[in-house]
Amino acid sequence: MPIDTTNHARGNNSPHSSSPDLVLPPLSRRQADRFVHLALRTAADLGLAVSYQGGAALVPTDRSADNPVLGLSNLARILAHFDEERWPLLIEEHFRQLLEQLRQGPPEPPDDPERELIQRLVPRDALPPDWTADRPDFLPGLISVPSAEADGIVTMYLEPDDLDLTWSDAERYGLANLRRLEDQVEYVDHDDLRIAFVSGTAFAASRALVLDTVLRESLHVEHAPHGVLAAVPARDTLLLHVIEGLTVIPALGVLLNVAARCHAHDPGPLSPDVYLVTPDFTWHLATTALPDHTPLRLSPELESLTKLLATREASTESRR
Repeated sequence: MPIDTTNHARGNNSPHSSSPDLVLPPLSRRQADRFVHLALRTAADLGLAVSYQGGAALVPTDRSADNPVLGLSNLARILAHFDEERWPLLIEEHFRQLLEQLRQGPPEPPDDPERELIQRLVPRDALPPDWTADRPDFLPGLISVPSAEADGIVTMYLEPDDLDLTWSDAERYGLANLRRLEDQVEYVDHDDLRIAFVSGTAFAASRALVLDTVLRESLHVEHAPHGVLAAVPARDTLLLHVIEGLTVIPALGVLLNVAARCHAHDPGPLSPDVYLVTPDFTWHLATTALPDHTPLRLSPELESLTKLLATREASTESRR
């Protein structure tokens, strides 16, 4: 049954109303109630007969009607960055743009796939299982998909033969074009450690697929002898720390905190995890979760590296 938003709103006085909403994070339950109310009202003003049934989407009231499903998850993450008085206008703009895109139909396939396809990281669970069953993970739960961007709209091509291409050719073109993108890099320095925030495009996190290029061209690091820590929390952000010594430990703490926050708050969440990337660009989890919910511990790969770094630093000190 559709949720009666009037009754739903009565929960605003609940002691739990300031708690994060389970369906529409990072909004609180009170904010999520208001967001759903505004979204339903805006949809009605635009002539759409939809209801909210608790699944982070407005669905057609009449399932046989030709009305779209309006997802709310990413919009909730966008609204969380704005004052609530701006929400009605932002929701209306979002829905109008979405409906205009739907009226125009899907973008035309790229005329020149070899120059236009761009590889993109996508959560496996965001796509129907039968679409991705034969695709390997790049990282746990994340797959690499050929896509194209036109007028700010990204279209994925899960059947490259629709473009008269094999999957391997589509992926090869996508990676080559991904390497040509330019990053924006901001650094945060704290004590003796440095974190790089890579952004600037809707494919910033996907640049993890071509990390060698990012290190060389954007961070100006020709070789990272101990590897890097990396995180892809959301589609617009890649976090990196080039490992130089035992500062890898406090850097890991910073990255875990920032990645978790970005994954919880930013549009297009990908993964909250932090990874150790070896000098040969093999990716390993940097931490290991224990079954009894005790604090995270270093993964075997990172623990081995820290022991090596500690031995080398102790040897250097003894020679001074």
